[in-house]
Amino acid sequence: MVLVACGPADEGSGSRSGTPGVTNDSIVLGSSLALTGHAGYLGTQTLQGAEAYLRYINDHGGVHGRKIRIKAVDDSYDPPRCLANTQKFIIDNDVLALFSYVGTPTTVKVLPLLEEAHVPLIGMFTGANRLREPPNRYVVNIRASYYQETHTAVTNMITELGIRKIAVFYQYDAYGFDGLIGTELALKEYGLEPVARGSYIRGTLDITEAVEKISKSGAEAVVMIGTYGACARFINLARDEDYNPIFYNVSFVGAEELARRVGGGNATVLMSQVVPPPVDDGTDSAASQYVQLMNKYFPGESPSFVGLEGFLNARILVEGLKKAGRKLTRERLVDAIESIRNYKLGPGMFITYGKHDRQGLDQVYFTRLQKGRFVPFTDWKTLEKMRGSH
Repeated sequence: MVLVACGPADEGSGSRSGTPGVTNDSIVLGSSLALTGHAGYLGTQTLQGAEAYLRYINDHGGVHGRKIRIKAVDDSYDPPRCLANTQKFIIDNDVLALFSYVGTPTTVKVLPLLEEAHVPLIGMFTGANRLREPPNRYVVNIRASYYQETHTAVTNMITELGIRKIAVFYQYDAYGFDGLIGTELALKEYGLEPVARGSYIRGTLDITEAVEKISKSGAEAVVMIGTYGACARFINLARDEDYNPIFYNVSFVGAEELARRVGGGNATVLMSQVVPPPVDDGTDSAASQYVQLMNKYFPGESPSFVGLEGFLNARILVEGLKKAGRKLTRERLVDAIESIRNYKLGPGMFITYGKHDRQGLDQVYFTRLQKGRFVPFTDWKTLEKMRGSH
């Protein structure tokens, strides 16, 4: 399924500029992401957030007189499909850049193509270390990494809560391995290692064995590197069996969908985020702008952490396009993004890139599930009372 977003299909039919995906009046981007399947919520939210900003830009004349369109193709979070979609984008030679991919196993699969074709990939909904080290000229990350998320969470659990027995529940693929390694590295700093490791196969909800293995270990906290369906099933099954550790999830899990599937109950469910809460606080922050533009272009749709990530992807893309100028090429776009310094997205949020700095943001925020939704918190000591009530 192909969606042509941010404008009608025949928009931008002006003469070619000589650069793939660029005409006199349009810029076309290619995006392979999950629009259906067990990660469909993540892809649709990412795309919607990006579209909210790009529609706003297009309504105000575009960038240097060009409107921006996204060719979005569903890969259902399946690596071979993502690879095939990306090969088609490159062979057809009709997109300037790749944009807002979703997931580690899918995105990692296309890395060799980027190097070979010199096609930039801008803004991915994944914190995989493989996309950051070693630095790749054609890979532009916006958000913090899984290593940063898990390190900050593990550090707080050990130093603030005194927890020493931490297990890992992970998806058995590149995404899960990345989170597992990040957790192991963080634990190693304190002379620890996971008391148990339990996994499941991507695309399934077969988590019973993992729950049994981890619950028997007596882990006081479980680091969860999975998708919302599997993580919610793990939490619900553990709760049914009266096993109540702290359940900590990384940002990729998807806060709103996990909250919906876990529901109420007394489980202590935490999640790290790599963007601030998606609320309009009356400031000129990117979060406030995102909520306002969602209300304008997608009335009735709820803002989300995932959608805000997509929105930030689009903000950085547009800033790069502006800096690249009217004589747009792939190389000029990459050079332009590398030149971004202290680009403000909100209070305490500044983006800076460089030749060896391929990630814009480093902030990690924490939320906890409360009354059916994830709310921000900063005081880890308050969690002790929550644990004591279980």
